[in-house]
This record gives sequence, structure tokens and C-alpha cells, in this order.
Amino acid sequence: MKILVTGGAGFIASHIVDSYIKAGHEVVVIDNLSTGKANFVNPKAKFYKADIRDAEEMSRIIGEFRPEVINHHAAHIQVGYSVINPQFDAQNNVIGLLNIMQAAKEIGIKKMIMASTGGAMYGNQKTPFKDSMKEEPLSPYGVSKRAGELYLNYYHQEFKIPYTALRYANVYGPRQNAHGESGVIAIFSEMIAAGKQPIINGDGTHTRDYVYVTDVTRANELALKTDFVGSINIGTTEETTTNEVYRQVVAEFGAKMEEKHGPARPGEQITSSLDYSRAKEVLGWEPTIKFNDGVKKVVAWYQR
Repeated sequence: MKILVTGGAGFIASHIVDSYIKAGHEVVVIDNLSTGKANFVNPKAKFYKADIRDAEEMSRIIGEFRPEVINHHAAHIQVGYSVINPQFDAQNNVIGLLNIMQAAKEIGIKKMIMASTGGAMYGNQKTPFKDSMKEEPLSPYGVSKRAGELYLNYYHQEFKIPYTALRYANVYGPRQNAHGESGVIAIFSEMIAAGKQPIINGDGTHTRDYVYVTDVTRANELALKTDFVGSINIGTTEETTTNEVYRQVVAEFGAKMEEKHGPARPGEQITSSLDYSRAKEVLGWEPTIKFNDGVKKVVAWYQR
């Protein structure tokens, strides 16, 4: 199968590219390397350094490669910065997607898979969030991801392009970028490995659902085979506080560091966890990596 992966030099998508190539698919990667790294790109994939905001370039690449499937992971993912600059967020997450879809409809792709958000989609409703809940995003980032889902539904209705939007919980694992505001496990790990004191935003009692990257990769493999059209939560239902994350990472490093707290970030919701019943039903997917085991793998990667 010919698959185009946007953001394929990034944390999650580079793992997906590896799995697709291992399965025998022909893969092309698009990434502007703003946060991704060229050395994360599988050498068996053809790589284009390009920006999804460039409509002409998207049309050219998609027209030349003529993928059967597009797996769309290129995005702006910083919740806090989306509050400060919602225009930048929308240019990447809405206009970028539309540039891809306008080119994709011209060649009649068979499937669209998009990385969406579960953590920022449902607001402060009761957890675990179910896929059937009303969407109530509290940040421009969540709004732009919901807009992306609605646009995919439009292209499905109007141009018969099936899609699967995978609403991720907080994904973690090797290769995660530790230099933005996302990826608290990576941020803590990199700083502790360097002997620096991490700062916990706010009081550290906010909870998140942490899902390991290889479980997410497997969801993207299964999404190639499903006939389901719509959005699917990819999470674990389990909630972990930031303070608990900090303690677990510190313990794995064997470090002696007290908890230090700073100001809370704007746009942050209090709690988040995802019910994965639909994923189990339509994909045959469920999480397999326990949080403690995943943290061990991340710390081992930083200690390599």
C-alpha cells in the first residue's frame, strides 16, 4: 500500500512510519522539521522537507506520489501557545489539513487517518471521556482539532473519502520532544538526566491519561483495516497526576530531587482520561503497556 505520512519526522509519526515500512508498505514522509528530526525518518521512506501550509507543494507531492492512504500527523500541538496565538494554531491545524485534503480529493485517496485529541476535546466533563460525549474544547488547539474532524466529515460526505480520527490521550515514549510545553515525561526525563531541577506547572494535581507510543502505533496499523468512519478515543482510562509522574520518573532515575512548583499554564483543563470501548469494538485495540513499564522504557532511552 502507498501511504503518505505528514509529520513523519516527529515523535509519534516516526514510530508509525517504522511500523508501516516493517509491514511492507511504501511510505513517503512530509515534515518541515520545525520540531521533528531528520534522523527519526526511516531510511526506507522517501522524505520531503515541506510545510503543509504550502498548498502548491502539497498538491505537487500528493499528485506525484498518488498515495492510497494519508496518515496526517503534522500539526501544532502546544495548548498554551494556541491560547496566545490562535491564528498560528489554525494555520497549521486547519489550513494545513485543507491543503492536504484539496490535493487528496483530486487523486481519490482510499483512506484518511488523522491524529486528533482526546485530552483537549471534551472539556471538564466527567471522566473517562467517551467518544459519544459532546465535544467541548477549552483551548484553540482543541477547537482546531475538532474543526479538522468536521472538515474530514465534509470530505467524506462530499467526496466519499473515508476517514478515521484517532483522539489520543497523552502519548509518551522515546523520541518525544522535550523542548515544547507538551510531553511532561520527556521534559522531566531530559532535565533529570542532565542534573537539572524540573518545575511542575501549578500544584501538580491535574490528572492525565498516559498512553505509550507503541500502543498508539498499533492503533494506526489497525486503522488501515477498519471500515469505521468517525472519531475513536485512544487512551487507557487511567488518570495520573503530574506529581505522580514526577515521582515515578525521579524514582526510575534514582535521583534525589524534591518537587518544585511554578505557575499554572493557561488553557489547561483539570482532568482527562479516555474510555477506549469504541477502539476495542471497531479496531480490536486496547492498551498493553502499563504506565510504570512505559516510564522505565523512556528513562532507559535517555540513559542509553
